[in-house]
Amino acid sequence: MEALRIVLTVIYILICLALVVLVLMQEGKSAGLGAISGAAETYWGKNKGRSMEGKLVKITTGLAVGFMVLAVVLNLTLF
Repeated sequence: MEALRIVLTVIYILICLALVVLVLMQEGKSAGLGAISGAAETYWGKNKGRSMEGKLVKITTGLAVGFMVLAVVLNLTLF
């Protein structure tokens, strides 16, 4: 049981580091003054899910879910 907790803790730390890197790689979500005139609705704004930014968001979401699940699992193994 102790070996499993060590492996899960190492995976947890790797997910934490990956989340930090991915969040720092993403662009800011504020549109600035371009949102007033509607300039934010460009081709890349509509198809953001297919761009690199969209992939980063999907990967970040998956890692965040894994982070939360592992946090709960590691917390339950302490009792």
